Amino acid sequence: MVRARALHSLALVVALTGCASPGTAPQGERAKGFRLQSLAKSDIDQVAELHHRAVFDSLRRLALKLYLRNPGQWRKAGHADAAAAVGKLFDQDHRWRLESLNYRRGAEAVQIALNPAYPGDRVEAFIVGLAGMVQQATGDRTEFFLLDDLDPQRLYNAARNFEIAAWKLANARDASGELLLLSNEVGPVTNLSFEREFGRMIGSLDVLAEILAEREGRTITRVIQSAASAVFLPL
Repeated sequence: MVRARALHSLALVVALTGCASPGTAPQGERAKGFRLQSLAKSDIDQVAELHHRAVFDSLRRLALKLYLRNPGQWRKAGHADAAAAVGKLFDQDHRWRLESLNYRRGAEAVQIALNPAYPGDRVEAFIVGLAGMVQQATGDRTEFFLLDDLDPQRLYNAARNFEIAAWKLANARDASGELLLLSNEVGPVTNLSFEREFGRMIGSLDVLAEILAEREGRTITRVIQSAASAVFLPL
């Protein structure tokens, strides 16, 4: 009888979580203590959530760094400051599909951000592109449960796409040779914080891909491309 009740409770939780709508980004660290939804999570699900939150924490920091280095971008949308621009981008439920980008996301949004002809907020478009890639790779989820199928190949591809995006960010220039967005700086004052942030995100995606591949006995198809000529991988 006790076992039957436990199974019934678990089935109810799974049903409820299956009906939950996907969100824009994972919430911050959850309060400690028992949550009914935890019954429908495996240890791997919880590990996936930790890595997912880590990537979005880095994305938020990257957005702020880019806005601080490129103040003209947040001014285009009339924000009060860089922090306000970041808050609007990360704290609203838009699923990383913005009207200003014709609802494009992922690789398309990154390409828009680094198109010299684009007149809009390049930082917004670039971050929407990266966040959209993560969400495409995770099935647009912000929590993970027992019945969710996370594909390690898609996470691996997202990590490689982040490498490509980082290279493009550091090299995209306008017709006069000026960088479209300022990021890393090497000189009297060296600033490699952007590179380190990308490293954290790529590492989290790669580790999660390896964990899932090991658990499910899947083989990840490795891809080697030259950064200068690389194309974004499908998600």
